[in-house]
Amino acid sequence: MRRRTLLAGAGASGVAALTTGVVAGGPAVAGGPWRAGLAALRAAMAARVERGELVGIVYLVAHRGRVHVDTIGTLTLGGARPMRRGTPFRLASLTKPVIAAATMMLVEDGRLALDEPVDRLLPELAGRRVLTRVDGPLDQTVPAARPITVEDLLTFRMGHGLVFEPSFQPPYPIITEADRLQLAMAQPDPRTPHRPDEWIRRFATLPLMYQPGQRWQYNTGSLVLGVLLERAAGRPLAEFLRRRLFGPLGMWHTGFELPRAEAARLPGLYAVNPETGQLELQPGSRPEEWTRPPAFPSGAAGLASTLDDYFTFSRLLLNDGVHRGRRLLSAESVRLLTTNHLTAQQIADAGPFPLAGHGWGYGMSVSVTPDEVSGPGRYGWDGGYGTTWFTDPHRELTAIALTQTVDFLFNGARDEFQRLAAAAVKG
Repeated sequence: MRRRTLLAGAGASGVAALTTGVVAGGPAVAGGPWRAGLAALRAAMAARVERGELVGIVYLVAHRGRVHVDTIGTLTLGGARPMRRGTPFRLASLTKPVIAAATMMLVEDGRLALDEPVDRLLPELAGRRVLTRVDGPLDQTVPAARPITVEDLLTFRMGHGLVFEPSFQPPYPIITEADRLQLAMAQPDPRTPHRPDEWIRRFATLPLMYQPGQRWQYNTGSLVLGVLLERAAGRPLAEFLRRRLFGPLGMWHTGFELPRAEAARLPGLYAVNPETGQLELQPGSRPEEWTRPPAFPSGAAGLASTLDDYFTFSRLLLNDGVHRGRRLLSAESVRLLTTNHLTAQQIADAGPFPLAGHGWGYGMSVSVTPDEVSGPGRYGWDGGYGTTWFTDPHRELTAIALTQTVDFLFNGARDEFQRLAAAAVKG
């Protein structure tokens, strides 16, 4: 149940096609712990493909100028077309950090302020009402104690988000109503048919679940941010991102739509059938859907991208907002994006899923205690279709894995990838 909800926010076919890793850096990368660690990582991921736990994977580990890229498996289950370094993937929730960074650009422009109510640009959200009980009737509400702010959207404390309710419990009325309104609040697919203005109008008919600022709740903040950015920028979200972020960074293979030839290379989407234990093709977005702009460009889960494009975005943050000598974000904006803003109580109230004890910056998680991957301060996030990214700024380490297997996040493969990527780096 939780796996399906996260998609916001997959018997394998024998031996998978394997390709040799590509390493850039210099003579130092030829041996030592780095090489041995990368060999262990490849062996572990190849074994998961061999066992039918993954269909394919494209991944990267970068550390202080050394960059290792590897590809394993195929685009489709039982297919012959191998994974490539430039294979495009549905990012799902890896969209969230990108939207958060774009928001900070508009804050730096003076078009938005972190502490301002969103009512100025989203008057639909003025005068919010809040449910007296999150599982209660929609007409049992009290006035919101204060307006929703821009920072509330970035930190997912706006008072609305996904509810990870037990599977035996009937859907809460607020969830049922959102489904009736076709708001697509959780899974990226099927997409909402509504354009941004109509989407926010419909969303505004719902009360909040909690008071603004009270509680961390997943996903909705990024959906609303997408609408807010369009109005603040005075142009469609896709155009704004292309002009201010993707173009300057050279992220030419990232967007809410793809050229027909690139869309045709999107891998299939797979998840395990719990009854058979086998991977099966899922009814996700079809490649042809990616050849035209969506009605609603989702700031929560709407982008597709490639390994190198997302690595470029990650380096912008690691380099404190500078790309090839040009500053695109201030160091202070990067600090705010990558620093935990939640209280200990808000982290605890979020439960074990999906934060898993981490804090939250703007659009991404931040580790707050040491674990087997790093000390505090590691930031990044996952995509519910089987993707992950983290950066440990203290060790200048970045690891990215893109797969088309939903269960990558739930069968231990993601955790193993992160652990082995970190173990390949000493110091």
